[in-house]
Formats: sequence, C-alpha cells, structure tokens
Amino acid sequence: MNRDRFQDLAHAFGGAVARWPAAERDAAAELMAADPDFARTVLAEAEALDAVLDAWPSPIVTHELREAVIAQAGLAGRRVGSLGWIWGAGAGAGLAAACAAGLMMGVSLYGRQTTATTEEPISAVMASYDLPAATEAGGDPT
Repeated sequence: MNRDRFQDLAHAFGGAVARWPAAERDAAAELMAADPDFARTVLAEAEALDAVLDAWPSPIVTHELREAVIAQAGLAGRRVGSLGWIWGAGAGAGLAAACAAGLMMGVSLYGRQTTATTEEPISAVMASYDLPAATEAGGDPT
C-alpha cells in the first residue's frame, strides 16, 4: 500500500482502521509501522472529520414523509416507463432522417464537381499581371 491509497481509505472509511475493508487492513498496518508519522497525521484528520459528522444531528423522518417518498417513487418510475419508448423512437427517427439527408446530399452532388481546365491557371497568372508596371519598364502593353 502506498501513501495515496492509505489517504484515500482514510477519507472514505474514516480514522478507525477497524472500519476499513478487511482486505486493506493488513497493508494499512504495514504502512503504519513503516511510516508512523504520516499514518498518525492522516488518521487524526480523518478522526476529526468523523467527530464532526458524528455530532451532526440525524434528520427525523416521520412515517408520513417516508410513505410519501415511497409513493412518489413508484409514480415516477411508471411515468418514465410509459413515455420512455417515445423518446427512444424519436431519437431513432431523428438519426435515421439525418442519415437519409446526408445520403441524398451526397448523391445529388455526385458528378457536379467542376474540373479544372488549362485556361484557369493562365487566367490566374494574367489577373495578377500588373499592366501599368510593364509599360513603365518599357514593355509592350499589348
């Protein structure tokens, strides 16, 4: 066990190593023996948090509240179950429509690609040719 694992267990299960999972206790004991200052510090912090949590008052749950929560939980499950298939069908239909639209667009654009001609590169060069600069240098403007 390394320090990080020891600290994670202390945060999860508290400062009493007896409450930790049985499979982790022997490794924790070895680390406590090898690095007692670290273990003491980590366990003291966890015990302080345990004390604060133990001092926190437990909520009082009345029988009426308990029954109301149970009744609402049953209704929520039925509402989601009865409409759940509609949401799934709607998502499936939307995905199918998007695929069909993409396929149609691809088919309609196939074969409409313009092919480059030999005049296009020449036109691009001619467009960038500076006619007034050529005449100033003594060239023929035509």
